[in-house]
Amino acid sequence: MSSHQQPTLVFGATGQQGGSVAHALLAAGWKVRALVRDPGSPKSVALRDAGAELVPGDLADSASIREAMTGVHGVFSVQPSSGQGALYGVSDEDEVRYGITIADIAVESDAGHLVYSSTNAVGDELTGMGHFDSKARIEAHVRQLPITTTIIRPAAFMEMLMMPGFGLDENRFNYFTKPDQSMQLVAVEDIGKIVAAIFDDPERFGGTTLEVASDAVTGHDLEALFTKAAGQPVTYARFTDDVLVSNPFLAKLTELFDAGRLSGRADLETLRTINPDLLSFRSWLAGSGRQAFTEALGASGAWSYGHT
Repeated sequence: MSSHQQPTLVFGATGQQGGSVAHALLAAGWKVRALVRDPGSPKSVALRDAGAELVPGDLADSASIREAMTGVHGVFSVQPSSGQGALYGVSDEDEVRYGITIADIAVESDAGHLVYSSTNAVGDELTGMGHFDSKARIEAHVRQLPITTTIIRPAAFMEMLMMPGFGLDENRFNYFTKPDQSMQLVAVEDIGKIVAAIFDDPERFGGTTLEVASDAVTGHDLEALFTKAAGQPVTYARFTDDVLVSNPFLAKLTELFDAGRLSGRADLETLRTINPDLLSFRSWLAGSGRQAFTEALGASGAWSYGHT
């Protein structure tokens, strides 16, 4: 448990990653401040009731970011991405601008430790996909800052597999990988626990880039786990060639999985020393992911992640 009296500013605290980080920090005894667009929204109110300090603001408003960052001990930075689809209306240039602005204001504000959340698709070479390469540009900026920084690169979220369009409502599951191909996944709640540990030990994690995952599974594993959880057969198959030809976005993601850029390189054993409660996909599916899985079994609809 931290005894630090200055707050840690969490961006995206009403979303998945930021929410996980905010709750993990609060559980570990940290003071949490959250920049929120609408302090009266149900998610903001729930965050306030959990113990967080809310500061109204917007990523496009530098003045509100500066106000929120006054006197903080650390900053967790995550931005909406064009890869999340039309819901957020964010371009790749918007994401880069937001990420760099937060980083620069962290330096101006003398924030002790900036943790930036990127993606495991980022590597030595660009991917050719804007919503991944935008994060590479932010990473490059963060690395040259004159403050303590840590970059995390989460794997694909377990929660993402519950989105409509993968076929669970038809007792099948289609995804990017071949049936015998391994891929790493992360439970969003594990991200928060790992980030809390990073803030608690800046000497160990400062200046590092850490891939974050919870488990590794194959298509065959998913078929078996979904079948058991559903109580009836659920078949696994990679997206068909026809689907990939008709959707260049899916096709490019599939290429990146085959190239090892999205399959994951996280050291799970090391991560278990950081978070001993790291979730397997089996345990997530039986626990906190159970409701989402049940809903996915009855949720028809088109695959909506990203854009073409």
